[in-house]
Amino acid sequence: MSAETTRGRLLEAALHLLAEGGPGALQARRLAAESGTSTMAVYTHFGGMRELVRELAQEGFVRLSRRLGQVPRTDDTVADLLALGLAYRDHALDNPSLYRLMFGVTTPDAVRYRGEQLDVVTLSSDLTKGQPAFAQLVDAVRRVIAAGRIRPADPGLIAMQFWSATHGYVLLEIAGFFDGAPGIEQALLPLATTLLVGLGDTAEAVERSAARLRAAR
Repeated sequence: MSAETTRGRLLEAALHLLAEGGPGALQARRLAAESGTSTMAVYTHFGGMRELVRELAQEGFVRLSRRLGQVPRTDDTVADLLALGLAYRDHALDNPSLYRLMFGVTTPDAVRYRGEQLDVVTLSSDLTKGQPAFAQLVDAVRRVIAAGRIRPADPGLIAMQFWSATHGYVLLEIAGFFDGAPGIEQALLPLATTLLVGLGDTAEAVERSAARLRAAR
């Protein structure tokens, strides 16, 4: 088995353990059993569990970027921007433990490396893999500006506002704060509408774009 194949199997096994059992399931012995390798393979291909956990977080961003890249681009730029937000949410809901790991949000003692706690700084110290996902959001905002839907401004700063708003909503949702409470239609889309109207669009125009998105989904 090639080194690349073994590394890939270990990553997939770690993703499965994380999804099924949360960060506490990320143990070298369980990982070896799940992947059909040995505990030594973890250290050979990643240097240890610390590095493997960091690689998992980076893989989460790679998959997020891939998910956003699958969102169709249409002639309704605002609908496309909203669709990216929903795809972002879908990624988080499909992979809640991975999503928390991506941003260093996990229970204090959930992940340990030889008895040493992997803290937030350790898990979120390298977010370069998140740049392609963010770049897609920046491009979507740039298209909205070019279409005349919002006032000209720095697309990177606007994208940051949308990411921050969506991220906050998603973290609350996967934490269970919205169980039995209003969701996308009563919270997330109105939040996006408020941002877009503040940036120069109209509530009526945003609602038409949202209606197109609903029909497409």
